Amino acid sequence: MERIFLFLYHYRAFFTFLVLQLFCSWLIVENNQYQGASFFNSSNSFVANINGFSQNVSEYFSLREVNEMLAEENTRLRKSLEERNRSFSDLVLGGHTDSTIIKRFDFVTAKVVNNSVSRFTNFITINKGSNEGIEAGMAVISPQGVVGKVKMTSDHFSVVTSVLNIDIMISGVMKRTGYFGTIQWDGDNAEFTRLNFIPRHVDPQPGDTIITSGYSGIFPEGILIGTIAEKNLRDGAPFYDLKVKFSQDFRKLTYVAVVKSNLLPELDSLEQKIPDLQR
Repeated sequence: MERIFLFLYHYRAFFTFLVLQLFCSWLIVENNQYQGASFFNSSNSFVANINGFSQNVSEYFSLREVNEMLAEENTRLRKSLEERNRSFSDLVLGGHTDSTIIKRFDFVTAKVVNNSVSRFTNFITINKGSNEGIEAGMAVISPQGVVGKVKMTSDHFSVVTSVLNIDIMISGVMKRTGYFGTIQWDGDNAEFTRLNFIPRHVDPQPGDTIITSGYSGIFPEGILIGTIAEKNLRDGAPFYDLKVKFSQDFRKLTYVAVVKSNLLPELDSLEQKIPDLQR
């Protein structure tokens, strides 16, 4: 405390000058209309800039919470859309509404905590596991499209086999023509995959949308996979060579939804009775 008083005493002339300067400035602003208006305009602009900067900082640090809320909302909307589509299809077909069919899929939102895109067999780690009911074999999607399948789980985490993995295959449909084939990555470019087994009599076109077929019972029908970027047909080849651009940029993958197919055990149990139908 003594040092503070010594400091103030030592610089008493400077502090006196500073107080007088501030007092003079106040008198000028208070008694002159032009200077007063200029001062208040400048001070308002300065305060507005400070407030704007503070708001931007606050919004930046709240982005994570906002993203989580949006991911949860996307999951709820996707589930509602799936239930509505099932109800509508049943109404069109003239049948009765089966609540089990309507609630065929449930969704669990998760955050990506690890992701690889540069290998031949890429995997993704998410922050939800068996405690949330996630099991191996479940589909994983994002708001932009398909992501992969759950490979293994722990209590709080799951490892997902990405579609950027040469060992994973997904049934895909050309939305325009209705012809289906198999989506399988060739290990070349993280932005593109291949659609195989589209016969030569079909007429695929660049820009055609590719969606999930729903045949496996794992992925819901109609999930976006991508669009045809290139097509080639070699002489005598029975199938097209189709290059598909992924709808999801896997380098920007942040939030996903794990799809829980409630009727998959029943489907598997039935198909296992016929070996030729086993997936």
